[in-house]
Amino acid sequence: MHLPALNLPDLFIPLWRGSFTCEATDDVANWPWAVLRDSKIWKEHGKQVADTRPYIPGSFDRPPRNPAEKISSGYKAWEFLLYFFGLGPALFYNLLPDEYWMHYCKCVRGVRILLQEEIFPAEVAEAHKLLTEFSDDFERLYVQRRTDRIHFVRPSIHTASHFAPETVRVGPGIIYSQWGMERTIGNLGEEIKQHSNAFANLAQRGIRRCQVNALKAMIPDIEPPENPLPRGAKDLGGGYAFLTAMDTTSRPVRECEASAIVTYLHDHGKTLAPDMVSIIRWSRLRLPNGQIARSKWKESLKTLDKLRTSRCVKFEVDGSSYIGEVLFYMLLRINDTVPAKPVALVSLYGPPHPGLLAASSNTFWTAQHRRDAAIRVIDINSIKSALTMAPDERYKTRFHDGTETDRWYVMEKPGLKLSERVGLEELLTEED
Repeated sequence: MHLPALNLPDLFIPLWRGSFTCEATDDVANWPWAVLRDSKIWKEHGKQVADTRPYIPGSFDRPPRNPAEKISSGYKAWEFLLYFFGLGPALFYNLLPDEYWMHYCKCVRGVRILLQEEIFPAEVAEAHKLLTEFSDDFERLYVQRRTDRIHFVRPSIHTASHFAPETVRVGPGIIYSQWGMERTIGNLGEEIKQHSNAFANLAQRGIRRCQVNALKAMIPDIEPPENPLPRGAKDLGGGYAFLTAMDTTSRPVRECEASAIVTYLHDHGKTLAPDMVSIIRWSRLRLPNGQIARSKWKESLKTLDKLRTSRCVKFEVDGSSYIGEVLFYMLLRINDTVPAKPVALVSLYGPPHPGLLAASSNTFWTAQHRRDAAIRVIDINSIKSALTMAPDERYKTRFHDGTETDRWYVMEKPGLKLSERVGLEELLTEED
């Protein structure tokens, strides 16, 4: 927890701001990486971080605040994690010099891999390679063999190169990190009732918690579901469920939407004229990981300042991953012999820029939104997660070839699988 969410940001952000300790024999003016030294640029960067808030789903918990205003005022470890390892590759692009940006992206990629709850051996090897290069290149890029910059090399730089081997030895870091420990300390502390003998009371609360957990492990059904489906929801099986709002009657759809629905039905052996398409829309989908994916149908009715956009999803088809904006959900009846099929109508994003994806060690995923030109119907069970798609304002600072319009970048939630395992779900409510 402390290495990625506190120690590394606490080293690099002061370096990039030019506020890190500078010896008398050195000069901040000679630091090519101090791109945030100008207060105007720092404030503009901070505003860009804060402006991502409406595009970060509620399931991502606390969005990062403006670091130019709040970084010294109780900035949370989770905010640092989303800011530095989530939004950073996009927001620092063409702000940091290219070599320094690519060096930083190696760190981001390595940490992202090792924050997963399930990691393949090839991914551990990739993370180890990237973090070792990151550790070695830090001295080349920042220290530059100068004795008056030795204090730049904090223990966190060397520790990063041991992150992957330790993952092999003791398991993924997010499982045994301090997140769970601090959460337990917090909610056990909330239960203290005898303040005259607080530690004895805390010990008894801990014993009772262990006893309850043991009972739950032996008899899983002893406790009713904490987050049951609300009224009007439709259980689809496999952890998926449609949630209200929904149409009260069948309604016609736009021509481009009807065409996508007709194509899907044709692929499944049913013929239907586009002008005959009429469907009942659903607005939300609960995913097996506890997230709630929403839709443009209802989210477009809210102003941006009152929104935490949750309609962009990652889905898989034939082993390949895609990203789309959900327009709405529906049940399509293929024939009278099988139940109606739950599907989503999505507008696809294009492929990522290959050069930037490679240069960023697969951390900067930026693509154009195809909107009505690329609408398709997908099966509900192909949707894997809701993610952040935020406007890419940095791409156009370098590219002016027409590809800079309507461009967006991706941020996925760190530790999403762990959230699913421990039951950290969005609260299910009814909506009109």
